[in-house]
Amino acid sequence: MLLVSDVGNTNITFGVFDKEQIISTFRMTTKQPRTSDEYGIHLRSMLLHNQVEPEMIEDVIVASVVPNVMHSLLSAVIKYLGTQAIIVEPGIKTGIRILAENPKQVGADKIVNAAAAFELYGGPVFAIDFGTATTYDFVDHTGALVSSVIAPGIRTSAQALWQQAAKLPEIEIRKPDSILAKETISCMQAGLVYGQIGQTEYIINRTKEETGIPDLKVVATGGLGKIIASETDSIDIYDPNLTLQGLRIIYHKQKRGRA
Repeated sequence: MLLVSDVGNTNITFGVFDKEQIISTFRMTTKQPRTSDEYGIHLRSMLLHNQVEPEMIEDVIVASVVPNVMHSLLSAVIKYLGTQAIIVEPGIKTGIRILAENPKQVGADKIVNAAAAFELYGGPVFAIDFGTATTYDFVDHTGALVSSVIAPGIRTSAQALWQQAAKLPEIEIRKPDSILAKETISCMQAGLVYGQIGQTEYIINRTKEETGIPDLKVVATGGLGKIIASETDSIDIYDPNLTLQGLRIIYHKQKRGRA
């Protein structure tokens, strides 16, 4: 079995694949400092809780945008799973060409999402990840990551509101019944959710206009992406496991390249 790990700014998301089928997913927080032993014990415990024997994990692949957790996490993989993880980094085979001015600065999560969207849904494709940051990545018909937009994520925007405005409370992020909100909490929810919908639709429409591809396929992922995808016709597909699938795809490309 293959263990894939997406290390994001808020959570580390894990997925277990039996060939091409994802059989389990689970998460742990990123911001809590952990030793390699703590990572290893938590990881083995969560695998067992999800009916996966740790000894069944044959390989591991990791994509990370948080460098300071990598030493402990990778050491845990070696010590507690008995294998050395493949890391999504410059030089790895992904099936995606990066046309940025400095390709080494492109986040591993964006590359993984681009690889998954292109492989699973074909190009040209527009991949959106609603995470700590909301990222919009345009992949052309040849598999080239041509351009990107990066904006604050919904939760990041919410935290800015209640941390910077003294009288605004911490709230649950959900769509209110109406945009015509009448009290503080629903007013904030309306601004966050409907504001994100409006931003998403504008960026998609502007991308279609500038690329000259009016029927550009749009694929979304990310924990809060389901809220947005369900409220707009601009998103064609919501795939909650897009990033994990991308890691699986890159793993197999890398293994074939080494063969």
